Amino acid sequence: MRCVIARFPFELTRSGVLTSMKGVKPEAVVGESVTIGRRAYPVKQVGEVITRQDRRDFSSHEVVRAMTKLGFTCRVLPSAAAPARPLSPLQHAAALLGTPAAV
Repeated sequence: MRCVIARFPFELTRSGVLTSMKGVKPEAVVGESVTIGRRAYPVKQVGEVITRQDRRDFSSHEVVRAMTKLGFTCRVLPSAAAPARPLSPLQHAAALLGTPAAV
């Protein structure tokens, strides 16, 4: 399948990605990940291995889109929840003091 990552066209196949990632030790997953075989790899690590480009040259979205089209399972970061209402100065002071100890 032809896909464009970092403005460069690549001919990627599922078997080609599996072969490229064979023997590559997965780094710790902090953000988005791709499951290849039984291992979860960070998206940027997969993109770096299959394109041989620096991680700063492409976005994780480009790699997720390509890997999804090839049939790999991709896990994206959940959307950030709406920020909670800020505490009033009184509530903030009470939170700093903690709850009273039971006597």
